[in-house]
Order: sequence, then C-alpha cells, then structure tokens
Amino acid sequence: MITIHDLWKSFEGNQVLQGLTLSVKKGETLVILGRSGVGKSVLLKHIVGISHADKGYIEVDGVRISDLRGNARYQASLNMGMLFQGAALFDSMNIEENTAFFLKQHGNLETGKKYAKSEINDRVDEALQMVGLEGTQKKMPSDLSGGMRKRAGLARLIVYRPKYLLYDEPTTGLDPITAMQINELIVKTQEELKATSIVVTHDIISALFVGDRLALHKDGKIAYIDEPDPFLKIDDPIIEFLRKTISEDPRTFRRK
Repeated sequence: MITIHDLWKSFEGNQVLQGLTLSVKKGETLVILGRSGVGKSVLLKHIVGISHADKGYIEVDGVRISDLRGNARYQASLNMGMLFQGAALFDSMNIEENTAFFLKQHGNLETGKKYAKSEINDRVDEALQMVGLEGTQKKMPSDLSGGMRKRAGLARLIVYRPKYLLYDEPTTGLDPITAMQINELIVKTQEELKATSIVVTHDIISALFVGDRLALHKDGKIAYIDEPDPFLKIDDPIIEFLRKTISEDPRTFRRK
C-alpha cells in the first residue's frame, strides 16, 4: 500500500503539488488523470525517489520512504519499477542487454545473490515473450517502432517482478491500435504479477480500460477519486470534457 499525505512541491516559485493526499490500495491499478503540466509526472518522481517534497510524506508498506536518503532510499525503491514516457532504453545496448540490466546490476533482491547467466537469459526471454517481443533480443532500440520501444521498456520493468509498477503516460504519441495494445499489456502485467500499479495519463480511453479507480489531479491536489462509473458522473468541467471525449470516440474502452 502507498500512502501520500499533504505533499507540497514547488519549482522556482511555481507551486506544483499543493497538499496532495492519496492512498493506493494493494493490488489495484489507480489511474491519475489531469491536464498536461499539472504535476502528475512530478508525483511519480516523488514516489520513486527522483524528487523530494518540500513538505509532507510518502509511506510504502508502512515505511516512510520520503524521509530516507542515500542508500537507504535507493534500497527502498528497488521494489518499484517505472515506465517512462519515452521508455528510457539505453541506446548503446541491444534489447536483451536492456532487459537484463537490472538483473545483472542487482541480482536477486530477496537473497542478495547474483543470477546465473542461464537464469538471466530465461527471465529475459520470458519478459520479452510476455510483451510480444520474442526474437528481438539482438535488435537495437533504434531498430524498433515507438510502440515496440514502449513494450521493450515494459519488459525491462517486469523482468525483476517489482511489487509496484508506475507508468508515466504509457500511450502518449502512439496510434490508437498500438495504444490499445499497450493498455492490454498493462492489464496482463497486473494480472500476472499481482502488483500495485499507478498509471498517469490524460487519455481517458486508456484510463477506463486499465483502471480499477480513477483520480483527478487538479490544482496541485487529488480533487476526486472513485471507481470509473461514479467518477464519470462527477459534476466538474474537466470530467464533463472527458465524458464528451468518450461519447465521440469509437474505440471499445472497457475491459468487461
């Protein structure tokens, strides 16, 4: 479980987070919606420890990780994986090397022992197969399309089976068909790993497909949070716009 309490953050006088409070339930996929530039990605960076709040705290499984620094904070973040907007693959490594990077660097998080080369290869093959990229091990990131790079980034994320999965705008810049493939992979990953996931997006179609609950990030806070159907009935100009978007979009957007 992730608990965020009264989080504040400003950049050069611009107050981005303004007392944001949020609880993420174990095993759920929570989608955070909001306009571009309101601080959704900033929130993810605070959770994984890239940024530090001016005020407030973040707890993960009862540990106040926002108070940790240095190696202690780094160790606390190892059970989290984040898929960045651009997938953040290493350009100089092929897909196999990218996917295996965490396993080689950190080994088994539970035992502290290094993985055997054969086990790394098996885990990499399994992760790539899971995201539909079998046979791409020796390809370079530049050889892949945007959607394939997203999937490669997801393979690198899931190969070490973290407890928490964070997605930063996973469908941005993708065509509708590829975007839906990524949505389906997010759901599949959630079901197979039984992880707790946070998805940041401004794509309501994606949000409805993957989310157990939806939250609206507005004015530096979480303004509303609920399951999809009651969320869409909330009287708010942004949610009204989202309802209109749904009515005009021909894509199938619900899992069930």
